[in-house]
Amino acid sequence: MGEITLEDGRVKQSNFHDYQVLRIDQMPEIEVHIVASAEPPTGVGEPGTPPVAPAVANALSAVTGEVYTRLPLPRNLKA
Repeated sequence: MGEITLEDGRVKQSNFHDYQVLRIDQMPEIEVHIVASAEPPTGVGEPGTPPVAPAVANALSAVTGEVYTRLPLPRNLKA
């Protein structure tokens, strides 16, 4: 999982169908420690940004019963 291989000087994996990433149920437990620092970059808000779209899509799926697999999400949702 997560392995990048090269073939003839090129990356062999082209997308997620042949580049497997860990799923949430396969992840080890992660412990986060925020270290105070005056050095750039600052802020801890950026790591929370990427999971927002999938979380919203999952919430919409729970409400509408539809499965959303592409962004942008549809504008006229039927609950």
